[in-house]
Amino acid sequence: MARAMLEYTKTVLQKVSFDTKLFCKEVKKAIERLLPEELEELKRWLKQFLTDKPELQESLIYLKA
Repeated sequence: MARAMLEYTKTVLQKVSFDTKLFCKEVKKAIERLLPEELEELKRWLKQFLTDKPELQESLIYLKA
């Protein structure tokens, strides 16, 4: 079940990546819902996903905590 939530989160983030505010909102929601080990995987995935999307880089600030 936990793995499904991580995959769902990735799918949602991909779909909302056209809007910076919405993307950041979804990142915040993911931080509240995912388990610590899933958050680590999400961080790695986000860094890879955002390499060619500089407008979304600000969302990484929520993962610094």
